[in-house]
Amino acid sequence: MDQRLLTFRLLQVFRQVVQHGSITAASRALHLTQPTVSLQLKKLSDAVGTPLVDYQQQKLQLTAAGELLYQAAQDIDERLSELRFQLSQQQSGSIGSISLAVVNTAQYLLPELLAAFYQDYPAVQVTLHIGNRARILERFEQQQDHLYLFSHPPSGDHVHAKPVVRNPLYLVAPLTHWAAKQSKLSFKQLKTERFLLREPGSATRMIFDTWLSSQAIELAHSMQIETNEAIRLSVSAGLGLAVLSAHTLQLPHDRLVILPVQGFPLSSHWYLVRHTNKRLPPAAVRLQQFIEQSLAKWHDPLGV
Repeated sequence: MDQRLLTFRLLQVFRQVVQHGSITAASRALHLTQPTVSLQLKKLSDAVGTPLVDYQQQKLQLTAAGELLYQAAQDIDERLSELRFQLSQQQSGSIGSISLAVVNTAQYLLPELLAAFYQDYPAVQVTLHIGNRARILERFEQQQDHLYLFSHPPSGDHVHAKPVVRNPLYLVAPLTHWAAKQSKLSFKQLKTERFLLREPGSATRMIFDTWLSSQAIELAHSMQIETNEAIRLSVSAGLGLAVLSAHTLQLPHDRLVILPVQGFPLSSHWYLVRHTNKRLPPAAVRLQQFIEQSLAKWHDPLGV
């Protein structure tokens, strides 16, 4: 068999001849003349290297080779139909693969969001990368992912950043702390306390540092801890106070209390970010729209 001579058109003509049982009927279905259909059938037989049909009692019959080719032609047609459907689904964003990178704090926001997304788009595959801001910035600059979630987005002409949800930052203390019993506090009453801080470059740390600077306040004691989870546990254990995103708090299970400090919560937002030089596939566009629409309905559950 000379595969170079096989074409989809020849296979289509062959299927029509078999399904209609005659060249005459196939020519009508294909809107071709009988000689044209006969010629196409001969070309296909020559490509395969053996006759595909014969006539018994003036009735068209498939040879053994014709049976095999017809089955193969059916398989090809079904696979092409499947491919057409998959391409349609891909172009609509219903299937595909997406890479999403988020800074550490966003891991508390994403599980419920992705679970809802998968209910609507179960065939889309999302790979989630979580890291500190420096690591996610590096991934962004290298265009390793389709979408990013930052609470302090990068800047530049290559950045498309859209605020998608509020990210209020609360000052929290252990339940047993003296300030937990107060109805109103000034931060100056707390400035001698030990504060548990994220690493430099963290968005929460940057916002808190900016606020301290605007108030001309210097902390007397601080301790750096690299994850929000460790900070939450440390505050609960009585190690110090901390400023944390509302999205990371799980009250009352944390055994923490939000302190009613003047000027808090600090205002912040989450931003959905993409690199303008990286084209978004349809599935990523779907996820982008889903995140924007879902987070637009978010309300601060703490409401303090």
